[in-house]
Amino acid sequence: MAKTRLYIVRHGKTMFNTIGRAQGWSDTPLTKEGERGIYELGIGLKQVGISFKKAFSSDSGRTIQTLEIILAACQQDFIPYTRDKRIREWCFGSLDGAYNGELFGGVLPRIFNKDIKNLTYQEIAEGIQQVDTAGWAESWESLKNRIWLGFVAIADEIESDGGGNAIIVSHGMTIATLMWLIDSKIPRGLELDNGSVSVVTYEDGIFCIEKIGDMSYREKGRRLLEEEKNEN
Repeated sequence: MAKTRLYIVRHGKTMFNTIGRAQGWSDTPLTKEGERGIYELGIGLKQVGISFKKAFSSDSGRTIQTLEIILAACQQDFIPYTRDKRIREWCFGSLDGAYNGELFGGVLPRIFNKDIKNLTYQEIAEGIQQVDTAGWAESWESLKNRIWLGFVAIADEIESDGGGNAIIVSHGMTIATLMWLIDSKIPRGLELDNGSVSVVTYEDGIFCIEKIGDMSYREKGRRLLEEEKNEN
């Protein structure tokens, strides 16, 4: 049996990413810059010859758009593809769409009288629930369980099918939370770039982290495209 390996991509840069707004369960499309960055990623993955057995994304438009670009660029748009709402971004409730500075630099630090850097994932989730006037935000237990169960289900599916590589497009805080759930020594404040790739292996219910926030595939694709442009 081949090793089960998940290539977990943060979606491309969106309109809200560009103007510094928290998206959560709200959604905006990739910008032209964001589309270009993800195309670079797809070209880089193709160049190194990684083939995927299956593809997965959250059910958010930005992850669907990202995955479509990747699979087309690396010429693997024929593989089975599943959307899974369990690997959505955190829900920020009534603060979805708020400016990052307001949410992470103002509201949450005021609740706990701590800098955001010193807050745990649990405290952030509890703080969001506390100030969410709409009652939409998830509890920490609900949030961590749905993220964990979503990725475990994907890994189990690949493993039971003989192992191999899966590509998954998810979200910055969701991926960072997964990395922390796998290894609590991972710093809480991971800032994953759009188009970065985090790689984990999975065997008999155990995840092992190989890479977090790797930009090398995207950089490789960018160099190849620049070389082609110069040659022409």
